[in-house]
Amino acid sequence: MFRSLVAAMLLVAGAAHAADVPTVKASEGWLRILPGNLPAGGYVSFENLSDHAVSIVGAASPDYAEAMIHRSSTDGGMGRMEMIDSVPLPPKGTLAFAPGGYHVMLMGAKHPVKPGDTLVVTFALSDGEKLPVTLLARPANATGPTD
Repeated sequence: MFRSLVAAMLLVAGAAHAADVPTVKASEGWLRILPGNLPAGGYVSFENLSDHAVSIVGAASPDYAEAMIHRSSTDGGMGRMEMIDSVPLPPKGTLAFAPGGYHVMLMGAKHPVKPGDTLVVTFALSDGEKLPVTLLARPANATGPTD
């Protein structure tokens, strides 16, 4: 009976530890700020560490009134941007939110944001996980996190 109890406790502890392991890892987060009240664009690289597909289904930031996932594209020489409800991230796959593609559009800054500031955007995943990501504010002419 003692062995059964110890084995059960180990299983519970292992399951609890497995739940603490994040499904998705984020890196190289940055934010392109524009003058005045224009929206800012947030970019980040995601890596799915799990064996199952997951999607990025939303975003929020305490520093902005609204955060939405968008995709920029060019069709017939015309640039366009559309709001996206879900961005798939395949098992063991990577995905970059980058200029000219997916990004988080941040609107209604609650305070002035200047280059060098860091802000947190929390991404919602389809598996229920919340992924807080720190973004470094960069000027309007920035093309990456460190240029």
